[in-house]
Amino acid sequence: MSGKSLTQTEAEGRARLLTVERYDVAVDLSELMTGSRVRCESTITFTCHRPGVETFIDCAAAVQGATLNGVVLRSAVEGRIALTDLAERNVLTVVSVTECSADGQGVHKAVDPADGETYVYTDFAPDYARYVLACFDQPDLKAPWAFTVTAPAGWRVLSNSGDPQVEELGSVRRWTFPPTPPLAAYNTVINAGPYYELRRHGAGHDLGLFARQSLASILDRDADELFTLTTQGLEFFADKFGMPFPQHKYDQVFTPEFPGALENFGCVTWMDWFLRRSTPTRAEWDIFSRYLLHELAHMWFGNIVTMRWWDDLWLNEAFAEFASNWAAVSVTSYTDAWTAHLAGEKIRAYFMDQGPTTHPIRQQVRDVSEAKATFDAITYPKGASVLHQLMTYVGEANFSAGLTNYFATHAWGNTTLHDLIDAVADASGRDLDQWRTGWLETAGTDRLTLEHDADGFALVAQGPGGRPRPHALAVGAYERSGDHLERMALVEVEVAGERTRLDLPAGADLYLVNDEDLTFASTRPDATTRDAYFRDAARLPTATARGVAVTTTWDMLINGEATAAEAVQCLTGVLAVETSASVIEPYLNLAVEAADLWSPKLERDELLRAVAAACRSLSGIGVFRKAALRGFARTAAEPEEIAWLQTEAGEDIDLQWRALVRKAQPGNTTAAEAQALLDRDPDPDAWISRLQVRAATPDAAEKKAVWQTLATDRAVPLASVHSVATLFWSAGQDDLLRPHTEAYLDLVATIHRSGTQPATIYTKTLFPLFGIDLTYVGRAEDLAAQAIPVVRTNLLDRADRMRRILRSRG
Repeated sequence: MSGKSLTQTEAEGRARLLTVERYDVAVDLSELMTGSRVRCESTITFTCHRPGVETFIDCAAAVQGATLNGVVLRSAVEGRIALTDLAERNVLTVVSVTECSADGQGVHKAVDPADGETYVYTDFAPDYARYVLACFDQPDLKAPWAFTVTAPAGWRVLSNSGDPQVEELGSVRRWTFPPTPPLAAYNTVINAGPYYELRRHGAGHDLGLFARQSLASILDRDADELFTLTTQGLEFFADKFGMPFPQHKYDQVFTPEFPGALENFGCVTWMDWFLRRSTPTRAEWDIFSRYLLHELAHMWFGNIVTMRWWDDLWLNEAFAEFASNWAAVSVTSYTDAWTAHLAGEKIRAYFMDQGPTTHPIRQQVRDVSEAKATFDAITYPKGASVLHQLMTYVGEANFSAGLTNYFATHAWGNTTLHDLIDAVADASGRDLDQWRTGWLETAGTDRLTLEHDADGFALVAQGPGGRPRPHALAVGAYERSGDHLERMALVEVEVAGERTRLDLPAGADLYLVNDEDLTFASTRPDATTRDAYFRDAARLPTATARGVAVTTTWDMLINGEATAAEAVQCLTGVLAVETSASVIEPYLNLAVEAADLWSPKLERDELLRAVAAACRSLSGIGVFRKAALRGFARTAAEPEEIAWLQTEAGEDIDLQWRALVRKAQPGNTTAAEAQALLDRDPDPDAWISRLQVRAATPDAAEKKAVWQTLATDRAVPLASVHSVATLFWSAGQDDLLRPHTEAYLDLVATIHRSGTQPATIYTKTLFPLFGIDLTYVGRAEDLAAQAIPVVRTNLLDRADRMRRILRSRG
């Protein structure tokens, strides 16, 4: 059953009318060993402030029965059960049944191909709880939840509140969990299956890690680092937010086929793709550390204090993203987190914020379907970067004091933009009205350009609509010293208008706008050093300074102000001298993308050779070796190069798969090698690696079969869709790809099935990279106008990207 999308007006009306006292939910998973049915009996106790009126409760599952205060209710219509003649205090009971299926929402059953074991997760964000059970599915009707779960006897059941009572009932067990603190429906969870468990104490808490049995050895390998990061994060956030995590138990569950990561209170669910089958690189650990801290920060931003409505999603996501970087650089070993954020996530935000899908960080959201389209690079990395700018603007001590007051005032309640900004303004003594309007309520990216005239230097600032936002930033002046650049001056400045004079020394060899990466803006070097900028970026003395130069270069590329060759020159130069292992892999990915996707056809091979040479050189440096060999696997051209890579890979099966993919792309026979590698690969998902080789193969029958698996059957776990799709759209295979470019457009009407995350991933990753022209891009944009919001946003974003790439290719 489908259901209407809840509107903000409806949500505000219910919130004024009702107070929910508690949920008591009995969930029966006992049929899932062999079947697919999940049965829920939900008892909701709530008060009505205007007895006699009517409202509705959300339930898009099949309703078997419903009573309100003992009176039988009519069936649900469009996912809503009408509640009439409400009393002052009400007890509602709804029995519902839902089916686990590939296209199901709210609850999912996965079977591990390695051993046939079954695992089940619920995924209730943003409003998918209603597909499983009856609830008031909006963020500001929070209440305690008490779950009782019946499951097969061999399973472990996990939920938000720890320490359940477990009863043995023959072939099943009943798990009775204590009530949670007041939570929104989307913050609750049930995970179940024969999980492998590790536990440890840290920061005064009982910490748990769980994975499917076939990944037990991988969890053992990573456990020390995961427990350490969790402990460090709990201690840091307790200090900075003035409030320790209020529950003794904190669990993290790595489950098969989960579409991402979700911050369920006390029981975070992860896709087990994060448990890397090959020993993780430093960059992979850097990303994972920030994701882990992001979900942990949500215990405060999202769970303890929840946005009132989805227009303030940034209160959850931007703050969690910001806080993860803040914690990483402050208390973990991942001290280059902000530079890694710049090299990866912030670049994505700059791209989106200068395209057709830009929007204010805080924007009007009329219903939940619109909210689903805002889980994007503006809400997350731009929001995080803007909050970093706010902390710079008011000072870290004032910022932390404001957060402490915010949580003390609003714990277990709901807030809006004004509540948070007012708390920071009060702590800092600064009027933040102009800051709030410019940064949170205005779309687009400011452009900051350094100009030099007879009167000296000026920073020229232009906002998307004219006047720029307030910025606190720095501009560095560098002079050459041997083969390096040394900073001779750093001018910190607050930009409050269109032209700001700077007391910079003349005659520097390079001027770096937004040195130290303190603000969010599209920056440009002065015109006289523009051509040398791409070469001299490598001479800058710090990883952050080099990161700012790389980001500026990439921003120039996407805006048609630099060529792919200039981008590759900058990136390979920086890679040759880079000391931060956290950014080597992101820079290699950018270099490969510039050479492979953005370059004119006649320059492509030469640029790929330049990147391959950089990779081979880096492979001799131990800490960079694996990342470098991965980059080489995407750029090696000659058979002897691929043979060298296979030799270097040795027993690293992941690298052997990557080498085999590269061998397959020009049409070499790989079937026997792929089967042999599959036979000795212990990864339970090794079939996906085999599929990647097939996806890269320039053969019509293979392309057709892979498309069926990837796009039609949707049999590939979401975490791996991007890697398969990118290889499917390989360069030089245009004639083979054209039939599938049409198939992609045919998918658009139904691509949203299964929910928000699948819609986002399929829309973006299946968009063709080759075999199309600007006419095709226009057709995709026309289809976007008819699509639901989450598909429309991502389709326009991909179309804009390909329009820019095609322009760069010439």
